[in-house]
Parts: sequence; structure tokens; C-alpha cells
Amino acid sequence: MIRFVPDDAEVGERVDIVLARRAGVTRTLAQRALRSGGVRVADTDVRPSHRLEAGEVVEGRVPEPAVAAPRAEDIPIDVRFSDDRVMAVSKPAGLVTHPAHGHEGGTLVNALLALGEPLAAASSTRPGIVHRLDKDTSGLLLVAKDDEARAFLVDALRRRAIERTYLALVRSPMPAASGTVDAPIGRHPSRRWAMSVLPGGRAAVTHYRVLHDTGEVVLLEVKLETGRTHQIRVHLSHLGRPVLGDGTYGGRSELSVRLGLDRPFLHAVRLAWPHPSDGRRVEVGDELPADLAAVLDASGVPPDAL
Repeated sequence: MIRFVPDDAEVGERVDIVLARRAGVTRTLAQRALRSGGVRVADTDVRPSHRLEAGEVVEGRVPEPAVAAPRAEDIPIDVRFSDDRVMAVSKPAGLVTHPAHGHEGGTLVNALLALGEPLAAASSTRPGIVHRLDKDTSGLLLVAKDDEARAFLVDALRRRAIERTYLALVRSPMPAASGTVDAPIGRHPSRRWAMSVLPGGRAAVTHYRVLHDTGEVVLLEVKLETGRTHQIRVHLSHLGRPVLGDGTYGGRSELSVRLGLDRPFLHAVRLAWPHPSDGRRVEVGDELPADLAAVLDASGVPPDAL
């Protein structure tokens, strides 16, 4: 069962997208619940495309996913922070965050289950998951150990109270030493597996700062204000400086091959969040993995640039 009133950031969003995020289910399941009348808006049946208005009550029952529950698998992951309510773990590149079609096993969720820790939404296919990283992006992710902690952290994400910082490598030069990309992101009109800057897309804001410029490559510190799918990759590509090694958005080049990149140079290096127990600020860092450290060394960026 679910019941909520959209917050300011959710007003104007499609109800199926908000329902999926709030309930921790796929968008397909959210749409099924809306089409069947299992979930109603303001006590009225609505289409999944309905845009939420302020004060509307969304209420009803969302069906459970008709997939097998994930099982524990012995997949190594580093735990960077852990207490009785929250973990911050370092996801290696190549690992999908949670089970989905085509990735029923071998995911971060399977690795989390093997740790033997309590996890929020334990009966779901996404136990503990608060937010995601792309498969080939490495670095820090928050994991909730109880349902109240997860609800608190998901709300903190919506309120932009969680600070997510990344390192990215792009071709030199950047248009400025620092800047902000404020450009809406939506599904690419012809490449459905990709995203794009599109009028009418969801609001997306990314901040960047140059850490070092060799004259050939630039190491960037990037901070997310919002968290859209592929946001950093799309926004840097929109600037004409795609993440090196990113074949989807134009970053696979002779330069990336010469540096030995076989995935996008993108690493979630730091997380800071309000703790669900008392609101205190917790900050955790994660060093570059060996493959990206080797690329950085080959590029001529000095270690003290980090």
C-alpha cells in the first residue's frame, strides 16, 4: 500500500514516474497499478501520463514484481561506512546496481545480500537501494538498512540534501574553469537506450570545476544537483566535452584508446548526507580504482590534482 501527496519538486511530473520512485518498483509496475485502478489520484482513475498537481493524494496498492527474489552472491565490494541504519559502499565498474531484465544476478544487490546486513525493502528486488550508478561508473552508493532510513534518504535526494561528487576526465580545453549546466534531459528520440538534452525533458543541473588541465585532457570535479539518468555523461557531451571512454555519448576516441580507457572515466568519489537518526552530516570518500588511476598517470595529471 502507498499513500502520498507530491512535494514541490514532484508537481508537474508524470504520476507513473513518481509512483515508481516512491514505491521502489519499476515504471512498468507503476503503470500497471494506475491502469488497473489499483492506484488512484485524488480518488480518480488517471492515465500514467497524468501530471501531478499540488495537493493531489496518490493512494492505492502497487503489485509486487513477478520476478524471483535476488539471492546472495559472493561478489567483492568495499564498505566505506556502516552503522545500524546506513551503509556507503564502493561499487566496482561493470556491476549493475540491482536485478533487472537481462541482469537477474551478478548485481550489487546480490553482493549486499551476501554481507548479512539488514536491508530496507527486504522483500523487493531492490533491497537497500537508495540511488543508482550506471553499470560502468564506479564509486560510492548509499544503502539503507531499514525502511524509515530509506524513506528519509530518498526524500533527502529529492530535497537535494545529499551531496554527490564525481571525478571525470575529458578532452581539453573546457569552456571555463568552472560552470553549471542547466539543461533538461529526456529519452533520446531515436536511440531509446540513450538520453539527451531535450526541450520538455526533466530539469537537470550539473556543476563542474577544473582540477587540472594538461593541455590535452582535463580532470574535472563534478557535482550533481539533480540525478537524472546518465546526467553527467549527457551534460558534458552537451558541452562538447564527453567523458573520455564513453562510447554512448561521443567519448570513445583515439585519445581514450591511447590512454587505455575501456570504460567511461567517471567515478563517484565523495558522498555527504544527513543521517536519518539525527540529521548530522556524514561524509565519505572513495579513492580512484586502479584502472582509472593508471589512466590518470598515463595522461600526465599529477596525483596531487585529486
